[in-house]
Amino acid sequence: MAKTKKVLKAVDANGNNVDLKEFEEGFHSTEEITRILNEYKTKGDEIGSVVDIVPGEIVKGKILQINDKDVYVGIGYKSDGAVSTAEFRNLEDLKVGDDIEVYVEKLEDSDGNLVLSKSRADFLRVWDRINEAHDNKEIVQGKLTKRVKGGIAVDLFGVDAFLPGSQIDLRQIPDLDSILGKTFDLRVIKVNKTRRNIVVSRRALLEEERDKQRGEVIAKIEKGQVRKGIVKNITDFGVFIDLGGVDGLLHITDMSWGRVNDPKNLLQLHQEVDVMVLDFNEEKDRISLGLKQLQDHPWKDIDDKFPENSHVSGKIVSVTEYGAFMELEKGIEGLIHISEMSWTQHIKHPSKIVSVGDIVKAVVLKIDKEANKISLGLKQLMEDPWKGVRDEFPIGKIMKGKIRNLAAFGAFVELKDGIDGLIHISDISWIKKILNPGEVFKKGQEIEVKVIDIDEDKHRISLGIKQLTEDPWNDLAKKYNIGTKCEGKIVRILDRGIVVEFEDGVEGNIPTKEIGSQVEHPALIFSIGDKVPAEVIEFDLDGQKIVLSIAEYFKGNAGELEKFKAAHPIKKGLTLEKIRADEEAARNALEADDDDED
Repeated sequence: MAKTKKVLKAVDANGNNVDLKEFEEGFHSTEEITRILNEYKTKGDEIGSVVDIVPGEIVKGKILQINDKDVYVGIGYKSDGAVSTAEFRNLEDLKVGDDIEVYVEKLEDSDGNLVLSKSRADFLRVWDRINEAHDNKEIVQGKLTKRVKGGIAVDLFGVDAFLPGSQIDLRQIPDLDSILGKTFDLRVIKVNKTRRNIVVSRRALLEEERDKQRGEVIAKIEKGQVRKGIVKNITDFGVFIDLGGVDGLLHITDMSWGRVNDPKNLLQLHQEVDVMVLDFNEEKDRISLGLKQLQDHPWKDIDDKFPENSHVSGKIVSVTEYGAFMELEKGIEGLIHISEMSWTQHIKHPSKIVSVGDIVKAVVLKIDKEANKISLGLKQLMEDPWKGVRDEFPIGKIMKGKIRNLAAFGAFVELKDGIDGLIHISDISWIKKILNPGEVFKKGQEIEVKVIDIDEDKHRISLGIKQLTEDPWNDLAKKYNIGTKCEGKIVRILDRGIVVEFEDGVEGNIPTKEIGSQVEHPALIFSIGDKVPAEVIEFDLDGQKIVLSIAEYFKGNAGELEKFKAAHPIKKGLTLEKIRADEEAARNALEADDDDED
């Protein structure tokens, strides 16, 4: 009788019948296979059936393994999922066997792995709460965790939110690291579920609070009030003070009774300071503040502190073209005008005498209390050397002196230490027109002069060279009367004519229209040193001037005039433009060589 083969059957984790005959010849015994299927069924009951797991849902899982990179989680599926440790906020508190919720991204990726996400599960759990806070403009609390590009990451209900740098505070925070780890009230200002973006703002709440405070401040503000404020911004012209929701300007001129070169020298950002309300417009959106007004005016009793003619000491705080300002005490400055620096020196700039930072002594000359001005003098510390100068240098006195300086208008002669006299260019020669004193004098040269005038009030002595001799023009009137024919050497060529010098050193002018040729400029046909004949057509005794004419000299003798013109043709290659350029260059050179008075 044939032996009947026993058929073994079992049920899998999902309740399906399984024929075990396929496993009879396998490595495992039928009893062991039955045990494994029962265990799998039990595990499926505990965690969840495979058929119940679908992508896009949150499921409960168990931590199977933790390493530096990933946390492995079992969810009852045929494979386990790895979740990056970066998705866990409290990784140090987790241990194998803990139950957690994860989001099923994919059942299989390209490598056949189960894809899970802890952060997305957290996000979806709190999304409704965050969305509700956004719609209702609720105030929520978030902890600033780390710096990210453009702002700071915030822990909001266990998920990451973004706090832009512009939304952290009303003003820029120089050190963002200083606020990391702190918890602030925030407002959700933007949400995007698809991209899992949550944007929050702290500034929005601060602006609301500021607007509330602004209304309270504006309602109570009055001129003359002293209020506390915070330095909000510092500029070159002053400081903006936050009075609590409303800003006021503390102008640099109202910071101190003394000189303020830089507002940063007195105040720093975020510093609390007491200020006085000086003024505001009707809308109260422009408020002028003062700091120095909290102190007594330093000019009070100024007459008692610094009486006129008293000697004072102070520091030079500023130097300008017209003088130097000296600080007598904080908030009180006096001006030493350039004219009050020396009795004798002709000072080109105050910096030749004093510099910023110098401690100097001076004499109080005048006080203008209403204008807050004090006039000071340096030279008054010394005796005036011009005192009695008229007796020492009477008009008409002939004496020797040394050329100290040359200027375009004349020469300064040192008569004694600290006393100079001026020889004006018109007082150098009776018969020659001097264009530049440097043609006649040199610095350091000793000469004889005559005192011709004194102005003690202006400290001026006028000297003359030509006055050492008699005026020759009465005699010249006889020698060069009208109609006199003579010959002269060209010493200057001008646009308006030529200047000739006769043997006795006397000069005469020949106008362009009298040179005998029709040319635009005498330099086109004449040169310095040329000798030309001329006839006197005018003698001005009062003006000490002789006018001559070449055309008049040859009048009635056309042939001789033509020979003269042939001897002075227009120069080849010379143009009027070239002549003008040379004249301009000569003038510039003359100005450059002229020494101004020291």
